[in-house]
Amino acid sequence: GAGIMAAIISLILPPIYKAETWILPPQQGNSSIATQMVGQLSGVAGLAGSVLGISTPTDLYVGLLKSRPVLDNMIDKFHLLEVYKVKHREQARNSLLGALKAQGDKKSGIMTIGVEDKDPMRASEMANAFVQELKNLTRGLAVTEAAQKRLFFEEQLKETKVSLIRAEDEIKGFQEKTGALKIDDQAKAVIEGIANLRAQIVAKEVQLKVMSTYTTPQNPDFQKVEDELKGLKAGVSGLETKVGSGHDPFMPTGRMPGVGTEYMRKLRNLKFNESIYELLTKQYEMAKLDEARDAALIQVIARAVPPERRFRPKRIQMVILATLTGFFFSIFSAFIMGYKEKTATDPAHREKIELFKRYLQFKR
Repeated sequence: GAGIMAAIISLILPPIYKAETWILPPQQGNSSIATQMVGQLSGVAGLAGSVLGISTPTDLYVGLLKSRPVLDNMIDKFHLLEVYKVKHREQARNSLLGALKAQGDKKSGIMTIGVEDKDPMRASEMANAFVQELKNLTRGLAVTEAAQKRLFFEEQLKETKVSLIRAEDEIKGFQEKTGALKIDDQAKAVIEGIANLRAQIVAKEVQLKVMSTYTTPQNPDFQKVEDELKGLKAGVSGLETKVGSGHDPFMPTGRMPGVGTEYMRKLRNLKFNESIYELLTKQYEMAKLDEARDAALIQVIARAVPPERRFRPKRIQMVILATLTGFFFSIFSAFIMGYKEKTATDPAHREKIELFKRYLQFKR
């Protein structure tokens, strides 16, 4: 009876088809243009190889597929409110999530996107549309190491540009106020050297801060950068002491000594910001080249095609499982019925049952 009932139900259930597409998400590269050119620049150039990027496993893209923007676009594109016969978008999202079957292979990195639907053509179109929606979503997200580097240097460049403009305005106002316009060539060279050294000090400090997120102070590379930072600071200290104790080239005749000192500080701040801005600009351009090289984020291995055979219901399996379940249930029922029949005809057992009933009534 159970087998026959399962066969009838399997014939009544509508056929569901499953279409699948295989894609290859972007893989993290082992090297980049910025990393290869580290040795060609000083200061913050080493930062390109130290910026940490997250890996992009297939689990990330499975999560993006299930995000609300992707689901809503799919609902609008295929009119799923009418297809699923629901009134609210939340209900359509839940139905679509139930139809979406996305998973990734951690070993190969290949991701499978499947969609179950009553219409085989619509199932294949939805599977391919999910890939396109995933491309559109990731286009504006920093999911690769190159994109993260580009965003990092872009933010740093904006901040440095603001500081540079502020330093330019300060020295311009100071020149207009004091008339301190000419500088001795030797003093100018010393000031530029101090600015470059201070820029490298800041770069080394940032590099140490980044390295501390993934290594310990006992690491040889970490200690090497610390030694370089100490040397740079010692060089700046020596130059500043030498400049401070020597002849002041900024002092116009008859002006107060403090004017030259103030002008030197403002000029040094300007050169410092110019050096940082120049180095960050180079790194930003290299990061943009890396990102352009990784522009093909998602590669489609095989597009989804309309399936020829239904995915479910699996009628044979349903009938076999129902028959076996009914068989074991029948055996169990036969044992129970036989036990009841035997106990009903046994006077001793019936007397025990009556005694147990009286005990329960006494307890109440």
